[in-house]
Amino acid sequence: MHKHSRYSASARPATFSIVGFDPETGDLGVAVASKFVAVGALVPWAKARVGAIATQALANVSYGPRGLDLLAKGHSAKQVLAMLLEDDPRREDRQVGVVDSRGEAAAFTGKNCYPYAGHVVGDFFAAQGNILAGPEVVEAMARAFETTKGELVDKLLAALEAGDKAGGDRRGKQSAAILVVREGEGYGGYTDRYVDLRVDDHPEPVRELRRIFRIWELTLLQREDPSDVVEKSAVAERVQLALKKAGFYKGEVTGRWDDETEKAFTEWAMINNFENKLRSDGLIWGTIYRYLIESAQVS
Repeated sequence: MHKHSRYSASARPATFSIVGFDPETGDLGVAVASKFVAVGALVPWAKARVGAIATQALANVSYGPRGLDLLAKGHSAKQVLAMLLEDDPRREDRQVGVVDSRGEAAAFTGKNCYPYAGHVVGDFFAAQGNILAGPEVVEAMARAFETTKGELVDKLLAALEAGDKAGGDRRGKQSAAILVVREGEGYGGYTDRYVDLRVDDHPEPVRELRRIFRIWELTLLQREDPSDVVEKSAVAERVQLALKKAGFYKGEVTGRWDDETEKAFTEWAMINNFENKLRSDGLIWGTIYRYLIESAQVS
């Protein structure tokens, strides 16, 4: 079977995506959403200190590993994009976004991509999409990336949400993904996958991606705001109510943070893999506190 014969015109990961770079941290990444199953398996590619690539439309997935290899050899984003397209007989069916480790970004939208198809290239990012509701999708993504504060992951998620709100893929919604790489910041320090999340099939994939990221952040990322804390003594009653609803606290709701409350809270945190966010100074991180209250639906 010819290697491209499975990919008919009706089986394209029509997509809106953004590739980006953070000059402060060196983070590189891709965020993507589509009316296509498991778009995260095809579109996003990234390697720490090298670059990030989104390959979509009639996606040539070889652009991912080949492009990263070319970037690692010192070629710029614009050079790599030209090299990938040069010998591709179906380049006019492709859409690609590339950003390198110096922050240069480049994008290409082939003339055969289904409308609306287009891209916006700015400082440290490229936003692109095809079969979109209109140009407002990529324009909204660009604005969100440029105006959102925080790390690259925050900018990419905000851009994806902005594109989704602006209409996104005009066929509907199905999947979304985000990949952010940072050298030595994967789980246990063994990889560069700082954030690597996928929603493969969901009626609201971008919203679900945000929900999953919140849990990922609580579980694995050490980026708490030092000012975002609450005193255990001040929230004891609500925590006891929440832990009681969750089945961890068996005592009376007294409003006093005692040993039984501490034990129940610690057990809840460890069961949820939040042990790295436990404190011993009479305080709770606000992010953990809010997650507990919201998940237990305590008013």
